[in-house]
Amino acid sequence: MDWDKLRVFHAVAEAGSFTHAGDTLNLSQSAVSRQISALEEALAVPLFHRHARGLILTEQGEALNRTVRDVFAKLAMTEALLTESKEKPAGRLKVTTTVGFGSTWLAPRLAGFLELYPDVSISLLLDDQELDLAMREADVAIRMHAPKQPDLVQRHLMDIQWVVCASPDYLKKYGMPQRAEDLDAHRLILFGEHHPPVQDVNWLAEAGRRPGNPRRALLEVNSTQAMMTTIRAGIGLGALPDYLMAENQDLVRLLPELKAPKVDVFFAYPEELRNSKRVAVFRDFLLARLAELP
Repeated sequence: MDWDKLRVFHAVAEAGSFTHAGDTLNLSQSAVSRQISALEEALAVPLFHRHARGLILTEQGEALNRTVRDVFAKLAMTEALLTESKEKPAGRLKVTTTVGFGSTWLAPRLAGFLELYPDVSISLLLDDQELDLAMREADVAIRMHAPKQPDLVQRHLMDIQWVVCASPDYLKKYGMPQRAEDLDAHRLILFGEHHPPVQDVNWLAEAGRRPGNPRRALLEVNSTQAMMTTIRAGIGLGALPDYLMAENQDLVRLLPELKAPKVDVFFAYPEELRNSKRVAVFRDFLLARLAELP
């Protein structure tokens, strides 16, 4: 199998069309089509079903693409390790975490890391769907639970505690709840059904109530940052991670005795990157910054 043809095949399989693959490879649609036809002829099997709306991999195409994806992932891993300096960390580091944690806590602190390690560049991938580290969709992940993927190195970073809070303007208008049952008379902001991948994220809906009988939210959002903004705007009260409360001193903490679930945060990366200097210094930077939290 010709390597160039496999590279084109992989691009087409990922893009779903000759045209989009050609844009990625800087080739014409006809050149891409010829490469795929030549590969199918060499293998004597069809790799794609062609139809008006695009291309679908055949069973044989699926099998080939799984292997090709794995090869490309291992090559990318090897390239990253080979280009890293023996003396100091260097190269690109792809970091993934949730949209909420990444946008509100991590992103503002990256300037400090990049200043310390100017030969490292960061690609920050914020996604509430977990990216596949084994397939090199990212190099390292900060996750709100213990990683389930096998063959990942993992390190516990921190515990996140939920803090019930409201703005002074909201409390002036609606009063301060004294116990969990008082939340029945308040305007709740919750994550709703489309929430980040965090267990018990809507715990406030049932606090002080019988299980299975949750309160309804006045407002549902699917973003920690948006929840913080709406609470500060006085729309309602809600529960925020403690790392956000540390940076929003204008909010008032409520019901401090209320027992809330905690979130275990982990740092994870593939076994192949165990000796990577970029990964090590980024992990140590996170631990140092997290240690500064009150």
